[in-house]
Amino acid sequence: MRILLVEDDPQAASYLTKGLKEHGVGVDHVADGREGLFRATAGGYDVIILDRMLPGLDGLSILKAVRAAGDTTPVLVLSALSDVDARVEGLRAGGDDYLTKPFAFAELMARVEALGRRGRAEKPLTVLAVADLELDLTARTVKRSGKPIDLKPKEFSLLEYFMRHAGQVVTRTMLLERVWDYAFDPQTNVIDVHVSRLRGKIDKDFDKPLLHTVRGAGYMLRDPSDGS
Repeated sequence: MRILLVEDDPQAASYLTKGLKEHGVGVDHVADGREGLFRATAGGYDVIILDRMLPGLDGLSILKAVRAAGDTTPVLVLSALSDVDARVEGLRAGGDDYLTKPFAFAELMARVEALGRRGRAEKPLTVLAVADLELDLTARTVKRSGKPIDLKPKEFSLLEYFMRHAGQVVTRTMLLERVWDYAFDPQTNVIDVHVSRLRGKIDKDFDKPLLHTVRGAGYMLRDPSDGS
């Protein structure tokens, strides 16, 4: 986990940085609101810990700017303001959690871990990988060992399904329903033909095959290093 800590109090920042690092968390610390906004919008963090009162630019202004930019990184707001109105204001500005000072580090750590899990769950998976084979869902590209592989749309969909079920037996029925959207078996060799073409493209020029036929069951895409 990597965290951006925006806190202008040197003592509090040192205490938090030391504690987070002891828990194996990477920390980037800034003490100025404007620098905090720059770092936050640059991205790459799992969680942002944001003090509310900062020089240069206050925490809620940073938070609103980050959310306006479409950034959904979880933010934990720290503040000495403990009344209900202050907490509501922080959450409505886009904060995911609000912790009042003084606080116990164990509680802050638990909240950070919870926000980190939530952030990872909300991030869409855009790249699938099995061994040295990569499929980019956004760019609609496929590479193996860095070498581009040209797939037709149906081959791409077929590979995507295999990669999402890597290490599992995929039956003809599963492929007909999920890739071809058939509710019945048309009794054709359409699957065999497409699987054969796909295998020729992702395995032919490489030492270790990834796509295997499981006799009497279906197919399996698996990492050769996996002993299963």
